[in-house]
Amino acid sequence: MSTARLAISPLRRTLLERLREPASATELAGELGLGRQRVNYHLRELERAGLVELVEERRRRGCVERVLQAREATSDRDAAEHLIVAAADLVRDVSRMQEAAAAAGRRLLTFTLESEVRLAEPADVSRLGDALAAAVGEVLARFDAPAGRSYRIVAGGHPAPARGEAEG
Repeated sequence: MSTARLAISPLRRTLLERLREPASATELAGELGLGRQRVNYHLRELERAGLVELVEERRRRGCVERVLQAREATSDRDAAEHLIVAAADLVRDVSRMQEAAAAAGRRLLTFTLESEVRLAEPADVSRLGDALAAAVGEVLARFDAPAGRSYRIVAGGHPAPARGEAEG
């Protein structure tokens, strides 16, 4: 199963969010009101995909309890997992609103920005993200109207597929 499909599951996204701090399947199950076996299954899948890692094993009631934590990136903005979650949320939300607008005979007002840039070195990814965040923040401040309709802005970047590379 792809990393994207793993991260789209609401339960797995909840687990990844909670696992910013280490926890065991038993602790998570108690907090979420779910069965330990169900939580453990999802944790194993997340671990297999490299999204969480083992940080400790401890003896508890004659068993070994595994404590896991979400893998860290330099920042949430730089994490591929964060981009996947944001994209999944975008698809889910816009699809739901598009269906509702169509059922009401209305048009859903959206806009899309898409571009491609060639970066000279890996560190430019973070510098570009910082510059874009600052520029977008300035533009949003000019258009923000407290009584207006709220719009969610999502921008992300990933390596472009090589020309002629099969998509899908």
